[in-house]
Amino acid sequence: MKGPVRLSEALLTALRHLREKREINTVTLRCSDAPDVLVPEAEGNLTHEELVQALPVDEPRLVLHELAFASPEGTRKHAQLLIFWMPPAAGEQEDTYTAGFTALKEHLPDVRVHLTARRANQLEYRRLVSLAG
Repeated sequence: MKGPVRLSEALLTALRHLREKREINTVTLRCSDAPDVLVPEAEGNLTHEELVQALPVDEPRLVLHELAFASPEGTRKHAQLLIFWMPPAAGEQEDTYTAGFTALKEHLPDVRVHLTARRANQLEYRRLVSLAG
């Protein structure tokens, strides 16, 4: 990686959609072919299971996901999660995606839950709820 990661205009638009549209709860991001640029790969309304299934087994991704859950008192809650998906088979891309993860954390200061997952079981629903708590 030669310089800081840039957030593409399409990515900024996708992040606005996540915040403004109720039908969007997930934005999946990837590094583009252009050096050091993050772009949206997909926007959607995914359940937790669909999110985990959509992650590639051999490529990293960055994901902004709004998790819906209930508090112990039964109150409905939502928390945005920034997920760095880094499966073992994608190790050579870790530096670039780490820089993208850092850039997104700086761009999204109101997202308080950041996690790195290398295996699907690290994205288990109850674990995410505990982190978002």
